[in-house]
Amino acid sequence: MPDQTSQKPAEALRSDARENRERILAAAREAYALQGIDVPMAAIARRAKVGVATLYRRFPTRAALVSEAFSEQLTHCVAALDEGLDDPDPWRGFCSVVEKVCMMQAAERGFTEAFLSQFPDHAGYAEERRRAEEGLALLIRRAKDCGRLRRDFDVQDFTLLILANCGATTGAGEDAPAASRRLVGYLLQSFRAEAAAPLPPPAPLGLDRIHA
Repeated sequence: MPDQTSQKPAEALRSDARENRERILAAAREAYALQGIDVPMAAIARRAKVGVATLYRRFPTRAALVSEAFSEQLTHCVAALDEGLDDPDPWRGFCSVVEKVCMMQAAERGFTEAFLSQFPDHAGYAEERRRAEEGLALLIRRAKDCGRLRRDFDVQDFTLLILANCGATTGAGEDAPAASRRLVGYLLQSFRAEAAAPLPPPAPLGLDRIHA
């Protein structure tokens, strides 16, 4: 007969599995914030103090780990877009989305790469990205139609904004939030229809084309 005292109850095993999963996700977010999403899986396992086999049992691919680590932030991003679309003032809604997304980016360096990457083997993540892209296009159109957003603003310019904010926040270190707010303030002023002056054509920077 096996030694019953050496066997953990099923509830304890489930609790251990949950704790391992949360440790892995926390370690992944920390590592991505410091080094971006190309951190080796083994390095994340060491940071989480779990075996590499345990990590791969929970997250069989890097894409699975990245998408899960940032799923909450992407959900917040989509929620910010929904709130912007619900605002009766499309320009105010547009400004709110820009400010919120850029602050998320300033707080989580790895979020930039996760937001701009695609993981087609994760349907839930792809669906959230699709909703974000469609909501953003609709919000931009409404802000133009009400006469507040410059007519030549292109949805690809939002990617340009994300890249600019990434550069500012990465270089600013612990002052990243303040740098982001300042940059966003300048950019939103330049996006106003009344401030519009001729610009070169937009760069082909769709969200699906960039891995920061």
